[in-house]
Amino acid sequence: MSFKDSKVVIVGVGNVGATTAYSILNQGICEEVVLIDVNKEKAIAEAMDMQHSIYFMNRNMSIKAGDYSDCRDADVVVITASAPMPKDSHNRLEMLAPSMKIIKNIVESVMSNGFDGVFVVISNPVDIMAYYTWKLSRLPKNRIIGTGTTLDTARLCCELSKMYNLDAKSVEAFVMAEHGDSEMVSWASATIGGKNLNDVFADNADRTKDITKDELLKRTKEAGWDIFTRKGNTCYGIASSATAIIKSILFNENKILPVSVGLNGEYRLNNIFLSVPTIINKNGAKEIVEIKLAEEERELLAKSAEVVQGLYKELKI
Repeated sequence: MSFKDSKVVIVGVGNVGATTAYSILNQGICEEVVLIDVNKEKAIAEAMDMQHSIYFMNRNMSIKAGDYSDCRDADVVVITASAPMPKDSHNRLEMLAPSMKIIKNIVESVMSNGFDGVFVVISNPVDIMAYYTWKLSRLPKNRIIGTGTTLDTARLCCELSKMYNLDAKSVEAFVMAEHGDSEMVSWASATIGGKNLNDVFADNADRTKDITKDELLKRTKEAGWDIFTRKGNTCYGIASSATAIIKSILFNENKILPVSVGLNGEYRLNNIFLSVPTIINKNGAKEIVEIKLAEEERELLAKSAEVVQGLYKELKI
């Protein structure tokens, strides 16, 4: 796959969809971006606005408002559309039923136009919507990727890096499982500069102070709600994480990211989409990386899987 003729279609041009498009353009990762939205005028306006911005960027690209026929030759279709978050709610699951109707319409419209690429699902609850997209599309599991805990992982690494005044990219710690209340961290495998996190805590007690793993996980879980309650949405972080996933697909990077993917026995789990470290390349989810979890971490992952699979059964999907 090369830059020439590479194409990304984004369905849903709200804050997240528009910011994802702009992030893709800023990084110059594909030749063409197409925006689809039920509000056609907004899609046209966003495309016009961004097309003008390309004048100041490093690479010439094309962005336009389109329709589902544009999915026929797309490499990646990104789904960001979902039902509005209920006011004063901290529960993503409250938007589940109406969002499922939206996803069904989108996926059926995309597939009926001959799409044969990779879906990247952002819509929440992402582990449900990625699984539902797989069921509806009938594509191989590896070609459905939910953004999952990619952003949660970035938030955790940012929290850890602030404690020690480091670049967050020097931290490697994966948030895994459901993107939601039952998510967990693989602390046993976490490192900073190659040094085990437990050793970092012990050797830097003056800087670690009384900050615990539980507190770090709490901050990670609450970061999105903290942003949401202050400005009404979160868009930059999730757009950047989605762009990283798309870039790894288009550039065949074989990058490892914690994304929501279909498990086939990995981590002793089957028939479920959950976030685990995954190698991503031009084929989508190339390979799931099974890192060694502590026994209590494995139990937390299994409990999170029970939560998600319970919803599958309840929703009969």
